[in-house]
Amino acid sequence: MYSLFIKRILDITLSLVTLSLVLPIIIITYVILRRQNKGNALFFQERPGYKKKKFSIIKFKTMTDEKDKDGALLPDYKRITKIGNIIRKASIDELPQLINVLKGDMSLIGPRPLLFKYIPLYSDEQLKRHEVLPGITGWAQVNGRNSISWTQKFKLDVYYINHVSFMLDMKILWMTLMKVIKKEGVNQKEERPMLPFDGSN
Repeated sequence: MYSLFIKRILDITLSLVTLSLVLPIIIITYVILRRQNKGNALFFQERPGYKKKKFSIIKFKTMTDEKDKDGALLPDYKRITKIGNIIRKASIDELPQLINVLKGDMSLIGPRPLLFKYIPLYSDEQLKRHEVLPGITGWAQVNGRNSISWTQKFKLDVYYINHVSFMLDMKILWMTLMKVIKKEGVNQKEERPMLPFDGSN
């Protein structure tokens, strides 16, 4: 009952309340990034959602499009701007995803939506992360996020899917709020960048 109906009602209600509270922050951030990025304040990227259905995730654009001599994008931590770093530390870059939640592409809580290129690399167990809507935050994010391996993250994602409940969701929301306030585990350290998932890490 909770997963099928109540969770969606909570997603809509809490997203609307949050949007009404942070709207001034969203507007100010949009204006600043629009000027810094020459008109591109938002970042859109196709991600696999529930049942691997394609959707466009929305985030504030906090990185440049700088590439190396071979034309490949530089690592995230090298492309993030000074303003972008501040926005990320405050987790403001995630706020546009509230629109994804209202549209039904995402939930407030669930496994983070990753990239389509990772799907062929998942084990059967890891593929379970697509049995629920992806989330803005999740069990893996409040239990290590960038400080744990991909394998550990996926285990935490599957744990959430197998134990989803109102109490667990409330716990995750509270832990997320505390981490945002304390600015814990927001970005990967420069000396230890998060490596792309290759099916074994």
